[in-house]
Amino acid sequence: MRIVAFDYGTKRIGIAVTDPMKLIATPLATVHPKDIWTFLDNYIKDEDVETFVVGKPLQMDGTASQSAQHIVGFIRKLKKVYPGIQIIEIDERFTSKIASRVIAESGLKKSKRQEKGLVDSVAATIILQTYMEIKTSM
Repeated sequence: MRIVAFDYGTKRIGIAVTDPMKLIATPLATVHPKDIWTFLDNYIKDEDVETFVVGKPLQMDGTASQSAQHIVGFIRKLKKVYPGIQIIEIDERFTSKIASRVIAESGLKKSKRQEKGLVDSVAATIILQTYMEIKTSM
């Protein structure tokens, strides 16, 4: 059983996944929001998924950000389409900045570092790692 995490954006959704033993989080893909349901249907045909982790965009004071309304709709549809899969929301306030820094320090070529989708999938990985760390500390 795997855990799948999302860094949801209106232009791109970064997706990360755990290994079947749920020990390691890795980037999986970046897809356009209109393609997410086909992507997930195909992925879930081949892999068992027990939990979806969705990054929750918050302001510095902890209130919902302007983009939070898009996340609410995404989560609502996840619940409807995949009712047997648990959904967890995780604070994603600094994930894109952390992802950008990690990519900058990775040694990748400049052209690869500038791919916007890479930031989204790495941000999803950070969201997933955060969830895994919280879960193991409980």
